[in-house]
Amino acid sequence: MKNKSNKSNQNSNPNLRIPGPVPIPDEILEIVGRQMINHRGPEYAKMLDRMTGNLKSVFFTKNDAYFITASGTGAMESAIANTIEKNDNVLSIIIGAFGDRFAEIAESYGANVTRLEFSLGTAADLEKVKSSIKSTKNLRAVIFTHNESSTGVTNKLKEICEIIHNESDALILVDAVSSAGGIPIYVDKWGIDVVATASQKSWVAPPGISMLTVSKKAWERSKKISTPKYYFDFQQYEDYLQMGQPPFTPALSVMYALDFSLEKILSEGMDQVFKRHSDIANYTRKKATEFKLEILPNIDVASNTVTAIKLPENIDGVKFISEVKNKFNVILGGGQKTLTGKIFRIGHMGWVYEKDIDEALNASNEIIKRMSV
Repeated sequence: MKNKSNKSNQNSNPNLRIPGPVPIPDEILEIVGRQMINHRGPEYAKMLDRMTGNLKSVFFTKNDAYFITASGTGAMESAIANTIEKNDNVLSIIIGAFGDRFAEIAESYGANVTRLEFSLGTAADLEKVKSSIKSTKNLRAVIFTHNESSTGVTNKLKEICEIIHNESDALILVDAVSSAGGIPIYVDKWGIDVVATASQKSWVAPPGISMLTVSKKAWERSKKISTPKYYFDFQQYEDYLQMGQPPFTPALSVMYALDFSLEKILSEGMDQVFKRHSDIANYTRKKATEFKLEILPNIDVASNTVTAIKLPENIDGVKFISEVKNKFNVILGGGQKTLTGKIFRIGHMGWVYEKDIDEALNASNEIIKRMSV
């Protein structure tokens, strides 16, 4: 899919290489501009039914699936609000900023959260995960981020799920905001209870819609707890889905785009989608190392949707991001928390081409050379 808007000169749209929102191709921008429809009418019902089936296909699941007008954080909160109540024991596996956010959401609902934290730039250690699960009595849920976009690290989702199933009866709640649609997630095969994601990442749609899959086990838990909720209540979305409607006014323009993208993704084939993301990630890492730049994580856990690259110690990372934008019209992601000013991030989720990566890394290399003088 060609993104005609993405050119390299200063008079064009910038080369947006942050890890979401992703650049939107012209054909999807045209869809976003379509006229509104009645979200209580048959046209919307037909679209919602199609999108729900397609979303399940991308996740390889027969579980229920829902669309919520919210950011990805809204989907993460929905996962917590419907399965966790005050004083529940929750293990939160944290490898970066978004894992930390998931823990904060659980804590805000009164859960007793055990934080299993790992150094930034590393994935969760499976033996430590196993040990923590075994040592936590009455463990209600394990929550974690699949792909930590703040560090460019992908946790070993399949292996973590296997450990959880073998060592406990805990629910598995996964933040897949920056992985779903670009990195394999076999919901049913791996026994994941809730997966949360959002439209502005590998799905190649504007921000505004979050998505969830919900297992029977998660449903059973939701019916037993009394946690207050309204907007994020699973039952609201299920009841209205049966009528072919959303419970609340949806971000229609984003739904239009997401409908198109889901169809496009499935017509390409999921194996090819995953290969496309893997190929562009490998290209990005190879190109970076050719410039003598160091990838933050070990390659075996490096993300296929975003690459985190270390900056030389003599480079002011905040100024570097600004200079790349001002001089070359390329927008990079910076570091977060203790990595602020120490790394930069290149997003390559969605429809990304080698020329996009070339432009971003050539610009980065040039600014590093200038700032090193």
